Amino acid sequence: MINIKTIFKSIKYAFEGLLHVVKTQNNARFHLLATIIVVSICIWLKINPVEWCLILVAIALVWIAECFNTTLESFFDLVNPEPHPLVKNGKDSGAAAVLVAAFLSIALGIIVLGPPLIQKLQYLLRE
Repeated sequence: MINIKTIFKSIKYAFEGLLHVVKTQNNARFHLLATIIVVSICIWLKINPVEWCLILVAIALVWIAECFNTTLESFFDLVNPEPHPLVKNGKDSGAAAVLVAAFLSIALGIIVLGPPLIQKLQYLLRE
């Protein structure tokens, strides 16, 4: 049987984890700002549902990568708080995952939002 209290507790813990990422990670705060800006632009451009799906997947991928990167960094700091080449490699690899997700998001943003943004700006400049 499904225990609703347990499900809500799990969701609460997940939000606490997301809040921890935003509070402790500079890049996560940048991602939050970027998310707000991109969603605002999407609303302004009135993109279609398929375009929304692409944008939301891109946003989610960056957040997922950032959350896992924060997890990895915390784990490495717990296991070996002293500088070590393997710890550096692990942390750098986690950061690379965020970078790849961010580049993918930028590319998707340009592909999806570029044409309607250019069209909207041209229309506004003609008025």
